[in-house]
Amino acid sequence: MTLEILTPDKKVFEGEVTSVTLPGTLGSFQILANHAPIISTLEDGKLVVHGGGKEEVFTIQGGVVENLNNHVVVLAEGIQSK
Repeated sequence: MTLEILTPDKKVFEGEVTSVTLPGTLGSFQILANHAPIISTLEDGKLVVHGGGKEEVFTIQGGVVENLNNHVVVLAEGIQSK
């Protein structure tokens, strides 16, 4: 599936991933390939991207996520990679 992570000023990440774990408002959740369509608000916390045998962690400051047809878009208010 394709993941895009965007902030108000730049595109932070774009690529093929196997899963993404997100800090949802009601708790952490994971999106895998062929996940049902979803829109959710996000809290401050760790966003973990898995793909190509690697794991990449970003710390986000809130936002929203949308998943539709294996295309996940994260709109984060702020972000820093680790």
